[in-house]
Amino acid sequence: MKRVAILISGGGSNMVALADSMVGDHPGRPVLVLSNVAGAGGLAKAEDRGIETAVLAHRDFGDRREFERALSARLEKVAPDVICLAGFMRMLTPEFTDRWAGRILNIHPSLLPKYPGLNTHARALEAGDTHAGATVHLVTGDLDAGPILGQARVPVRADDTVETLAARVLIGEHALYPAVLARFVRGEVAPLSM
Repeated sequence: MKRVAILISGGGSNMVALADSMVGDHPGRPVLVLSNVAGAGGLAKAEDRGIETAVLAHRDFGDRREFERALSARLEKVAPDVICLAGFMRMLTPEFTDRWAGRILNIHPSLLPKYPGLNTHARALEAGDTHAGATVHLVTGDLDAGPILGQARVPVRADDTVETLAARVLIGEHALYPAVLARFVRGEVAPLSM
C-alpha cells in the first residue's frame, strides 16, 4: 500500500475526492492532510474521514526555505510515497521539489502548457478558447511545467463567466485527480485523457 500525503490551503474539495477514492483495492491510503493555513475547511473534512491532520502556517516562518524545511520534516514523519498538492497555494522552491522529486503531483486548472500560474479561467475566456480543463502533472522546480500525467477537458460555453467555467472545470478535476493518482501509485505514467 502506498502512503499518500495531501497538502491543502482551503476547503479541500480535491482532497475529499482523493481521500474518498482511496478505499477497497485502491493501492494508496491517505496518511496525512497538511495545510499551510490554520482553520482551512479541508482539515475538518479530513478529520471526519479519520485522516491525520497538521497545520504549518507559512507565515510563522522567517522565509520560504525555513517553511519548506519544516514541511519536509513533518512529511518525513509519515514517510509518504506520494505527495498530492490539492489546492496548496504555495510556490515550492527547487530545493523542496528536488528533495521529493518524482513523488509530488499537482492539479492545475488549465490544459497545460496553456496558462500556468493564476487566473487560468479568465485567461481562457479572454483568449476565446473553445475548451478548458485541468491537468495533473509531476511537480518540478519550474512552475506548472512538470510532465503531464493526465488532463480533463470541458467545453467553454458562449455564456460562460469565470465562475461558471471554474465550477465545470472543478467537476473534471474531481474525476481526473483520483484516476491519475490510482494509475500513478500502480506505476502507470502514460498520460490519461478524459
